[in-house]
Amino acid sequence: MLPEHAEQVLAIYRAGIEEGNATFETEVPAWEVFDAARLPAHRYVALGPGGEVLGWAAVGAVSSRPAYAGVVEHSVYVHPDARGRGVARLLLAALIDSTEKAGIWTVQSSVFPENTASLALHARAGFRTVGTRERVARHHGVWRDTVLIERRSPLVG
Repeated sequence: MLPEHAEQVLAIYRAGIEEGNATFETEVPAWEVFDAARLPAHRYVALGPGGEVLGWAAVGAVSSRPAYAGVVEHSVYVHPDARGRGVARLLLAALIDSTEKAGIWTVQSSVFPENTASLALHARAGFRTVGTRERVARHHGVWRDTVLIERRSPLVG
């Protein structure tokens, strides 16, 4: 994921925000804010035949405390027109590979329970459900649950 991908990456993020079941965020941040929140070594884009961004994946640190250096939170977003073609699976596989090579032992995320496609994708990639956080936050004035998922690396730790 490079600065030249910024506009398309943020457009895909905007689509996820607008659909309502991808994130608690309600506005797309400026590229500088988005970029600063994600670790440089673990961010990917999937490009179509014309060089268009079909999807992206990235991780951010969950804590600055040294004990949590091997734990990251990840995101995977796919353009609505590119869904169902294996883009998310490929992005997630690349992300898992890079994090394991870097010694990261846990990749986690919180997913809205209504996002069944994401939950199924992650289950196929070896993620397990840790639990449901009930009414964890409001989204457009409505309390929402999230499912906490994680993948513990069999190679690290």
